[in-house]
Amino acid sequence: MNWTEISILTANEAVEPISHILYEAGISGLVIEDRADFLRVRENRFGEIYELDPDDFPEEGVIIKAYLAKTSNLNEALDEIKENIANLKKFNIDIGENKIGLSDVKEEDWATAWKKYYHPVNVSDRFTIVPTWEDYTPSDNELIIELDPGMAFGTGTHPTTVMCIQALEKTVKKGDTIIDVGTGSGVLSIAAALLSAKEVKALDLDEVAVEAARQNISLNRVAETVTVEKNDLLNGITKQADIIVANILAEVIISFADEAAKAVKKGGFFITSGIIEQKCEEVKAVLQEAGFTIEETIRMEDWAAFIARR
Repeated sequence: MNWTEISILTANEAVEPISHILYEAGISGLVIEDRADFLRVRENRFGEIYELDPDDFPEEGVIIKAYLAKTSNLNEALDEIKENIANLKKFNIDIGENKIGLSDVKEEDWATAWKKYYHPVNVSDRFTIVPTWEDYTPSDNELIIELDPGMAFGTGTHPTTVMCIQALEKTVKKGDTIIDVGTGSGVLSIAAALLSAKEVKALDLDEVAVEAARQNISLNRVAETVTVEKNDLLNGITKQADIIVANILAEVIISFADEAAKAVKKGGFFITSGIIEQKCEEVKAVLQEAGFTIEETIRMEDWAAFIARR
């Protein structure tokens, strides 16, 4: 299928209402290019997957790009979009230059264009995540996780994932048993296996995640160590582990903290991430009530992770 890219140069104030107009028109994708993103200071070198190019951003204002399928109704939809954007001035909304451009995009270009932004990323002292299509030679003691991100999962470089990898690097000892709750792409299970864990059990309720994890575990040649199962959190798990790691939402961590305390060996660790800063103290209190001692808190951007010992 062919698509039309609509490019709108506008003002910050108009980004939200114009985005709403575009979604109402049935667009299939939206990109916002704001120079403020280029100028933003990153707090941590871990987790950035590409360097921003200043040429991609307007000198003034914001560029909104949206995509409409090329159908017989395209011209009618474009006219309606232009009219609705112009009408925003009636509500005293600054629409800036309101310069609108159109260009053609082929769907097959999208399938691979994103790959140019995804390169090897150092996410901890020892780990680097490498896309499968990149040639990369590791240095001494460097551990490589290979990923081929698909539609369902990201690149493994989100702050919550990075903090878990860093926490595993600090806690996993040779011969440890690990349970990865909500494994997703399987990246944390792969990291644990590469750190010489003896046995890793990767659990997820989502069948798509289970399949994705199995593929990535096979890709990284750790299938002898890692087993993937469809499972709801720790339900039915009776064998205790040295470490449980869970990169999930704060509310979910709170819901099974007591079960985690039973499933981890005395002196073992419960690594939790996916916790927004506002929920940090609440999760900490629940972990302590369940019998854990907070050994370390890791923070990155607006997220937090705990290394807790039973």
